[in-house]
Amino acid sequence: MKTINKYSASSMLIHWAMALIILSMLFLGLSMVQSLAVWQVEAIALHKSFGILALVLVAIRLINKVVTTSPALPPSVPKAQALAAHLTQVGLYASMILMPISGWLMQSADGRHVSFFGLFTLPSLVSKDIETYAFFREAHGLIAYAFLLFIFMHVSAALYHGLIKQDGVLGSMLPGKHK
Repeated sequence: MKTINKYSASSMLIHWAMALIILSMLFLGLSMVQSLAVWQVEAIALHKSFGILALVLVAIRLINKVVTTSPALPPSVPKAQALAAHLTQVGLYASMILMPISGWLMQSADGRHVSFFGLFTLPSLVSKDIETYAFFREAHGLIAYAFLLFIFMHVSAALYHGLIKQDGVLGSMLPGKHK
């Protein structure tokens, strides 16, 4: 059996596209909460559209994860670190699913539509209700902070493996030849 040292091209493409979208959305979302600027209406519309895109991409990513083989962590990685990596990955996937769904639920509870770049509108998931809106607004914010924590842990671990350990873990998600 051949050892796999790199993620598939499809896995890399989806990973990096989602990283760009998610980081942009998290920072846009954080800036929208702090601002009443005139650009906020357009920013919210973009935030909703990219949220739908992120939800679709995570579904594609999960399917891709099932149909492709991922490289294993090097045997030099201690069991506690391997467990931390697994739990961080679970947290990242949970966040990738819960963020857009909580946003969709929040908008539904506020009686607002969620449109995908003006092409179509998602159905409301719940009836308009201020208490439900408040719950999902708070959940959306808390999930965002947890998401940022998981991203920080993921990036820190990748940089640790790439810059300090130089064990090929970071290179497995980068295009080209890497150790």
